[in-house]
Amino acid sequence: MIRVMIVDDSAVVRQVFTKELTKPGSNITVVGTAPDPFSARDKLVELQPDVLLLDIEMPRMDGLTFLKKIMHHFPLPVIMVSSLTPKGSALALEALESGAVEVLCKPNASYDVGDMARDLIQKIHAAAQVQVSAIQVKKRVPSQRLSLSQTTHRIMAIGSSTGGTEALREIFEVLPTNSPGIVMCQHMPENFTASFAERLNSLSAVEVREAKDGDEVVPHVALLAPGGRHMRLKRNGARYQVQVIDGPLVSRHRPSVDVLFKSVAKYAGSNAIGIMLTGMGNDGAKGMLEMKKAGSINIAQDEKSCVVYGMPKEAVAAGAVDHILPLDQIARKALQLTCQSHPTK
Repeated sequence: MIRVMIVDDSAVVRQVFTKELTKPGSNITVVGTAPDPFSARDKLVELQPDVLLLDIEMPRMDGLTFLKKIMHHFPLPVIMVSSLTPKGSALALEALESGAVEVLCKPNASYDVGDMARDLIQKIHAAAQVQVSAIQVKKRVPSQRLSLSQTTHRIMAIGSSTGGTEALREIFEVLPTNSPGIVMCQHMPENFTASFAERLNSLSAVEVREAKDGDEVVPHVALLAPGGRHMRLKRNGARYQVQVIDGPLVSRHRPSVDVLFKSVAKYAGSNAIGIMLTGMGNDGAKGMLEMKKAGSINIAQDEKSCVVYGMPKEAVAAGAVDHILPLDQIARKALQLTCQSHPTK
């Protein structure tokens, strides 16, 4: 009997996998499950599974980081099972280079649970025969981790200044409840952003609130940088959070769009859609260019619909923008891009 352990933050996934893998004739028993790597760490030593099934998107520590720790401290055959690892993807290759013996994509519209279970059972039987000492872990040149920029969760990042309060109102009035998580920076003084967020919240199907340090960026929630403080996107495992910090003026502003956008480039990469709205000056242009280089698709408000064509103009001049659109088309385009599995220009 092959002893399997499952590490996945979804209770439903853990339950389905356990049910499918332990059907009569599989010769597999699930000896334990865990919702995240920290919970799994001690169980691994205690339960001594023959094969570990490991997700990538988990809280507190992502699966690839945990995989590398496993292969260094407690090597065993690991199968990565994630929505992020279709065959041949860059992330799947990184998982294999990091010591995984197999990668398998979770069920989707064209790959149902039954197909997945049959494939997974075969892969578990093969993995159980692997000589762990023969696994070659490729030493990678240090670079930005794909696991820090790839996730199934998409976000929108919005920057605005002069005229931005009305521009944001127009956008939020049409956003549906199933919108992705949103982070935004509007140049406003301290004590004004909380009431502005409340105003947007009253007009929108999306929940809008002034950000607090540690808030998670999740679908149908928009977080507004508080006046007088910078806001940055961070990662906690495979989850997005915001960090609200003090600090000097950046691009003559606090909060600064550049601070937000640069952090989005680092931690969200191609999973982000950048939006630059009306505003005076050039705050955000450098950050939006970093976002574009990291793989995001960026939108700028056109000159005709802007109150001040400053910030969008500078972003366009920097080569950071993929689409220049009138205000009334921006929300639709951004949603269209976030719904695509691999956004294209």
